[in-house]
Amino acid sequence: MLKKIMDGIMAGICIAIGGTVFLSCENRYVGAVLFSVALLCICYRGYSLFTGKVGFLPEKHDSEAFSVLLLGLLGNLIGTVVCGYLIRYALPAVGEAAEAACLKRLTQAMPATLIRGIFCGVLMYLAVSLFRDKKTPLGIFFCIPVFILSGFEHSIADMFYFAASGIVSGQAFGFILVVIVGNAIGGMLLPILSKIKP
Repeated sequence: MLKKIMDGIMAGICIAIGGTVFLSCENRYVGAVLFSVALLCICYRGYSLFTGKVGFLPEKHDSEAFSVLLLGLLGNLIGTVVCGYLIRYALPAVGEAAEAACLKRLTQAMPATLIRGIFCGVLMYLAVSLFRDKKTPLGIFFCIPVFILSGFEHSIADMFYFAASGIVSGQAFGFILVVIVGNAIGGMLLPILSKIKP
C-alpha cells in the first residue's frame, strides 16, 4: 500500500514541476511543450499517475488495478498539494499566475469542465498507450501540448494549480472532482469503444 501511494506522490511531484515550468513561461506554446517533461519522466520511471492509468481499467479491472488507481490518486494529491504550497512560497510569481488561472477556471460551467476533462482523458490515454505499446515518446510530446493549448482540464495538474494559488474552497474541491470524473470517462472512452463489435 505504501509503495502505491509513494509511486503516486512521485508522479505528483513530476506534475508539479511540469505545472511550474508552464506557469513560468511567458510563451504558452513553449510552456506547453516543456510540461511534457512531467509525463515523460512518469512513464520512464513507472510512477503512478491517475490520468495515465485510468484508461486501462477496461483492459484490467480487478481489485489490484482499482487499488493501484485509487492509492495512486491519493499519492498524486499529496505530491501536488505539498509541492504547490512550496512553490507558492519559493516562487511567488508562479503562485500569482496559478491564482489567476484558477479564478478563471472557477467561472466555468460544470458541464464545460466535465467535457474539458473528458477530452484531456482521451489525450492522456493516447499518450500513455502509445508509449507503452509502441515504445515511443512521440505521443507524449504531441498529446500534452495539445491538451494544454486546447484548454482541456487535467485533474492532477489542477490539484497543483489550486494548491499553488492558495485557493481552498468547496467550489475548488468540486471543480477537481468533476475533472477527475471527466478524465476517467475520457481515459476509458476509446478502450471501451474499441471493444464494440459490429
